[in-house]
Amino acid sequence: MLYLPPLRRFLLPALVFVTLVILYRGLPISNTLPNLILHPPPDPPQGIRVPVTALQNRLPLANASLNHLSPPNHFFYKYDDKNIKTPTNKTASALWQPILDLNLAPLFTCSRKPNQFTGHARLTSIVQNISQVPYEALKPEKRVFWNPTIIALPYWSKNQYLVVSRIVTDGNHQENVLCEANVCYVPGANEKPRLGEKLCTPEDLEILGQAGGMRCAHAPVTLSVPPTPAEKCEGKFNTYTDIPGFHDPRIFWSGRGEPLMMVNTQSVHPPTPTIDLFMAEADILLSSSPSHFTFGGPLKSYPTLTELTRNPADTRFPIEKNWMLFFPSNGESYIHYDLPPIKGAKRGRTFAKLLGNGLTTTNLTDLLEIPCLQDLTEQEEPDENKRGGHWHQATNALRLILCNRSDPACKATPEKTVFFALIHRKFHNALKLPLRYERFFMVWSATPPFGLLGISRFPIQMANETALGWSESQNWDDDPRNAAIVAATRKHSPMNSTEPYGGKHYWADFTYTVSMSYAWGRDPRGKDAKGDESEDMHVGYLDDEIVLGIGVNDAGQAFSRVMAADLVGCLRACPGRVERRRKEGTRGL
Repeated sequence: MLYLPPLRRFLLPALVFVTLVILYRGLPISNTLPNLILHPPPDPPQGIRVPVTALQNRLPLANASLNHLSPPNHFFYKYDDKNIKTPTNKTASALWQPILDLNLAPLFTCSRKPNQFTGHARLTSIVQNISQVPYEALKPEKRVFWNPTIIALPYWSKNQYLVVSRIVTDGNHQENVLCEANVCYVPGANEKPRLGEKLCTPEDLEILGQAGGMRCAHAPVTLSVPPTPAEKCEGKFNTYTDIPGFHDPRIFWSGRGEPLMMVNTQSVHPPTPTIDLFMAEADILLSSSPSHFTFGGPLKSYPTLTELTRNPADTRFPIEKNWMLFFPSNGESYIHYDLPPIKGAKRGRTFAKLLGNGLTTTNLTDLLEIPCLQDLTEQEEPDENKRGGHWHQATNALRLILCNRSDPACKATPEKTVFFALIHRKFHNALKLPLRYERFFMVWSATPPFGLLGISRFPIQMANETALGWSESQNWDDDPRNAAIVAATRKHSPMNSTEPYGGKHYWADFTYTVSMSYAWGRDPRGKDAKGDESEDMHVGYLDDEIVLGIGVNDAGQAFSRVMAADLVGCLRACPGRVERRRKEGTRGL
């Protein structure tokens, strides 16, 4: 038996190891093996700036408009003046005017008085907070969430809402998360408890604030969308391709009852913009959906990540965003690209019909439609804070029946059906930085040629919002309680005292609205209905509540619930259709 002393028993293994190291170092090293370099750091990832042909695994992307062929004529509707109602006022030169249509009377009725300084109309609904901190959280949440987009879930869901939010990052990448969430209520507060809401716990109030709000039912999950390679990005937009990830997601319900998600990401097919919009179905995002349930039926409208298009290609911008879809029927989809023109605008109102797989018709806007947006001149508006601004689309569109759900005589007829969406008017300060977004609502017909009906007379504010550009006391001038506080404290204030004289202060320096959804828990109208099915989620009535997803200062998120009638009432009627003396020609782009 061989015996080695305790310290010598490791000698043989050490000799074997040294021998192996010498043999390994003597082997030829392939040039394909990278050397280990700690400094300097490696170049930033190319992200998606690679041609599609260079990808080993082709992404499931769909685009059917490479050739930009004009669709067959039967995909276009005809402008038949005989089918358009003629105003009863025979002195009017218009073929049709919304203000004269009695079915649209709820849109133009207005008893609202705006703030004498800011011009905003203040509603009674409040803005409440959203928190991604779930119940029984294992660790504190240090990330900052913003840009929330919200949809209500069908009645059978375990939770009320689905929330998708962006995360504030270092700017080198984009990241989004989602969760299912519920709203709690505070007894005795201005907001009444809705069906299915639970009382806020002390922990809820600590996280959400004393007004309660919306809170994730589980830890937020990172939302993953396949990267899209940018084929052609030039000039000042070249750097956009080095930022991986998608941004500005929008979730909404289709006319078929499909939960859809539209995202901004790098464009795939040249010649196209640097940033384009893609569509995908979001049913896989719902953790509480029944395993046997299929949204919208067995056939998916967007089984892959599909690039939406603007036809023809030369009408596209380098960066496309803020498009919205609307659904006149269960089987039809339209994209609304641009708002109506104003003086000096490069492009007028444009929308097109989706033909499938991202392919669209060319612009279908009525040639006889008169522009509806307006900018006031110095003579018309002496306050320079209210002049100018940039109009753009903001949220998804919803279908609305112009009568009350609670009224048994209310019928969903074409004459009483409209679409509406929230649009922004963006103002900048002297440094060209965003100063404020103003909310307006735009309403259009639900039947061809989908003419514009009206736009909010005044920008809309919630009960606890303010607007930059005016002082605190000017912002709250329309609040009787604040006026009483200011009057009482001003009597005892020094002559050189400053704002706000003991009254209310600013709330949020910068707010904007990114989504709309009919609220959870609406009363069913059908005799045997238990609640909202997925196909019911995109349509509602004047007495239904709307949930608005609100971003705060690009570093926070909130929501507000408002009756639909309060949002679409008090509109300024659009001019309608006016006969123009011109030769028949091709449709304008």
